[in-house]
Amino acid sequence: MADASVVKKLRDQTGAGVMDAKRALEEADGDLEKAAAVIKERGLAKAEKKSEREIKAGIVKTYGHNDRVGVVLRLGCETDFVAKSEPFQELAHNIAMQIVAMNPKDMEELMAQPFIKDEGTTIEELVKETIAKTGENIKIDEFHRMEL
Repeated sequence: MADASVVKKLRDQTGAGVMDAKRALEEADGDLEKAAAVIKERGLAKAEKKSEREIKAGIVKTYGHNDRVGVVLRLGCETDFVAKSEPFQELAHNIAMQIVAMNPKDMEELMAQPFIKDEGTTIEELVKETIAKTGENIKIDEFHRMEL
């Protein structure tokens, strides 16, 4: 049985539910890193299942850097509840920063780029991780980057 403090640490790290964290730790024989990998793998599988669900809500996020470069991002999800949630808001902010910093030419290039805060994760994986945390389909609808 997994220690409660380890379960909490895994939950904080991954955003997984209590039972998912416990199961992953048991499967990984208490190894926190392996358990996080198990949760990530399962989360990505959950994200694939949700990809066909309809996007009905979301936000428009703006971000500017030194008043010289800015982005307008439209990020969609299924409900207003998730649109207002911390994981979704954080995702929108991180994607907007990514676009300002890396200047992707289109959606395909953006999704394939390594995330500026974690080179081991692509933007596509970042979106899928947030889908796993929120339980809803999330889609980058469009973005526009402007620079002086």
